[in-house]
Amino acid sequence: MLHSDPVAALTPEVIGWRHHIHANPELGFNEYETARFVADRLRAFGLDEVHEGIGGTGVVGVLRSGSGRRAIGLRAELDALPVIEKTGLLYASKKEGVMHACGHDGHTSMLLGAAKLLSDTRAFDGTVYFIFQPAEENEGGSMRMIEDRVFARFPVEGVYAVHNWPGVPLGTIATRTGPMMAAVDNFELSFEGTGAHAAMPQFGDDPILAAGAFIQAVQRIVSRSVDPQASLVVSITQIHGGNVGNIVPGKVWLQGTCRFFEPALSDHCEKLIGDIAQGIASAHALTSTLAYRKGYPPVINTPEATVQAIQAAASVVGREQVKTEFSPSLGCEDFAYMVRDAGGCYAWIGAGDVGPGEGLHGDRYVFNDEIVPIVLRYYLNLVERVLPATPAETAT
Repeated sequence: MLHSDPVAALTPEVIGWRHHIHANPELGFNEYETARFVADRLRAFGLDEVHEGIGGTGVVGVLRSGSGRRAIGLRAELDALPVIEKTGLLYASKKEGVMHACGHDGHTSMLLGAAKLLSDTRAFDGTVYFIFQPAEENEGGSMRMIEDRVFARFPVEGVYAVHNWPGVPLGTIATRTGPMMAAVDNFELSFEGTGAHAAMPQFGDDPILAAGAFIQAVQRIVSRSVDPQASLVVSITQIHGGNVGNIVPGKVWLQGTCRFFEPALSDHCEKLIGDIAQGIASAHALTSTLAYRKGYPPVINTPEATVQAIQAAASVVGREQVKTEFSPSLGCEDFAYMVRDAGGCYAWIGAGDVGPGEGLHGDRYVFNDEIVPIVLRYYLNLVERVLPATPAETAT
């Protein structure tokens, strides 16, 4: 006999799974124990198929019900971050320098919970693919799964994902049609010439001076080369040069990132960063070398899937608590590859206010377990709405 509220009954177990995964984090493409933990539970839940090793350490669980041919995917991430945890939790990371500082432990556990609940009820008509992907943070694990033919083997009409979102009120779900998360490109740049003693700079070049000029000049890309209403940020994130207090180095190396929603801005940024670097290098009698790497595309929610997600969210938290008018984030997310290939919708689950160092990727970040039942109910409503069972099937 089923509990009168299966979600409430399962929630403590889901939280327990999360605490276990949190204590045993693994970095991208090394999530062997986490993937095994997931696969073992999917089999125990009675899923029809469980596939491992997709795109590296990815796992896909297959659940069928009824006679329908329609199918959707639900996706979560397996990987942790190279962060030294400072939460002081009883279930804190047992691996020095590795931490679930983004909530992927929660996302994985909640998707496992949804698989358990849906396997128990099978109150839908079609197929649900539970997609657990590796290496979301930096290595593009979703693209590796796509290259491993995940959607050719498990075709869907849409794929859905959630992310806990500190700063959005608890009990709120936010999603929108169109851009949700930004594209990201990364670049490395060096200025190189001849080093010299700090007391005799006339005998060398000064790449530090050139680097300073570049850091200021590169911001003209944002302020003067694109429409002011376009979203674009160019940030310099690292600068390295020299290791002796009285020597002007012969080389300085910089690293930076570009974030945007309009795909054409990728080529635009690459060209202008190169042009600016070459001009400054020439002015300082230096050479410049640019390595520009195109990263994740933007997450663009598709209209039909977003309507379904909004309706499912409203059935859980109430329509007034579903936010659809807000600015998308200039953060990035490799779910972009999946939604680009298959269509779908990405949603933020409000986790409430947090303090400095306690947000995403912070060393004192703590996943808010209060969102667990919200997400479980969201997944149940979403599947039953997108893949509705006939009355006869529901009765059986």
